[in-house]
Amino acid sequence: MTGTVIVGVDGSETAFKAASRAAAVAAGLGVELTVVSAHARDNTEVVEIGSETWVLDDAERALEVASKVADKLRKEHPDLSIRPLAVRGKPQYALIGEAERSGAGVLVVGNVGMKGLGRVLGSVASSVAHNAPCDVLIVRTA
Repeated sequence: MTGTVIVGVDGSETAFKAASRAAAVAAGLGVELTVVSAHARDNTEVVEIGSETWVLDDAERALEVASKVADKLRKEHPDLSIRPLAVRGKPQYALIGEAERSGAGVLVVGNVGMKGLGRVLGSVASSVAHNAPCDVLIVRTA
């Protein structure tokens, strides 16, 4: 199999479980792992608190989430090439788009939202499974 393994994360513990499984798959295949965190829009907010000014950026925050997960995964898989990435868009579209752009071999998501009301309304995992340009691994995380 060629291409990278892509996993979507949002900072939750369940997403980290999926990311951990994705890292094991990527290591087993000998390919790079891309850790993707989606952000809804390119939004920058300037906040002034006392004499300090803070610039809050959605893309920056999404990249921080992906980077934190990547750092944790590097401890588990020190020889694995792991690339954190922030992608603009709804999570399912961000993941599918990145899989198309990079020629991914496998896209990994957690199963959160595939039960109960989430199953009726749709979930990221369901949307990815139906629309991804590559194989999809749905990890039981909940």
